[in-house]
Amino acid sequence: MELDLTPKTAQPIFEVDGCGYYTWLSSDVPVLAKTNVCAGQFVLQPRGFAFPHYADSSKVGYVIEGTDGVVGMILPNTKKEIVLKIKKGDVIPVPVGGVSWWFNDGESKLSIIFLGETSTAHVSGEISYFFLSGLLGFLGSFSSDLISKVYNFDKNEVNKLTQNQKGGVMIKIEKDQPMPKPQLDLTKDFVYDIDSKTPDTEAQNLGLVTTLTEEDFPFIKDVGLSAIRVKLEPNAIKAPSNLVTPGIQLIYIAKGSGKFEIVGLSGKRVLDSEVKVGHLIVVPQFFVVAQIAGKEGLESFSIVTTTKPVFEELAGKVSVFGALSPTVQQVSFNVDSQFQKLFISKTTQNTNLIPRTI
Repeated sequence: MELDLTPKTAQPIFEVDGCGYYTWLSSDVPVLAKTNVCAGQFVLQPRGFAFPHYADSSKVGYVIEGTDGVVGMILPNTKKEIVLKIKKGDVIPVPVGGVSWWFNDGESKLSIIFLGETSTAHVSGEISYFFLSGLLGFLGSFSSDLISKVYNFDKNEVNKLTQNQKGGVMIKIEKDQPMPKPQLDLTKDFVYDIDSKTPDTEAQNLGLVTTLTEEDFPFIKDVGLSAIRVKLEPNAIKAPSNLVTPGIQLIYIAKGSGKFEIVGLSGKRVLDSEVKVGHLIVVPQFFVVAQIAGKEGLESFSIVTTTKPVFEELAGKVSVFGALSPTVQQVSFNVDSQFQKLFISKTTQNTNLIPRTI
């Protein structure tokens, strides 16, 4: 069955006072369910607060916008809350079952994209959330008799606990309401600024590629994923490449615009599409993808569903063609030795970031 890889934008699930949660439903994007990956986005205005919750999917959050985000998290098999600071460019893994809350303590919007995998999810291709409080929380749904016995409450206390709660997913908190302060000494262990990491590949006036794995950031191993940030300058090209370790790549367009081309089974081009901010693209296992930046440049953030990703490049100094014997290339491409030498000299003279010459 053919996969529809058309880039899609998120749909609003919950919005209030400028805050919201947005997601890609598997019914709208069936390829998410087929490849067991998922995505969602929190947008919190100043003083916006997302209620404590856990999810059925491991995921990685990437801060697209904002400078003073605060995250509270209780990791599985722990009994202690950690409070972390996040800002634009930060990556924060969220293990499946981990309880977290999110708060914007700044003066500007806080926007976080979450990319994950759904092997343990109730619905393949979607993140399901379970809230500890709010109108969607557990306590308001249990019987009053059970709540009374569990917490040793009288009727009035039960009503106060279960009926005072407001908001479905998130609310805005009054300015005079104090909130927990980030533990900066712990933040470095659970949050990683991918924007500050030395790129794997960087070319002047072309862009950079940065990969974040467990070798650099041990905590990301807890979600079984790795992260990649690609920044292309206007009209630059990231040459075709494919993930040779089994896994899916899920890409979110964070800035700019451009074009993606993907080639899959039987050498068929399965995607040739313009992309823009907010688009989500799935690259199936072993498919080959190329990125072309538009006149504004193109920036993307992606996850791959493996902790040790290995990519094979089709152009650049580390191109697979640079390792393939000349005779095999001549026979395979049906060219003479002179053209084969020209091909290799031009293929391997640059990185996998290439200027658009046409």
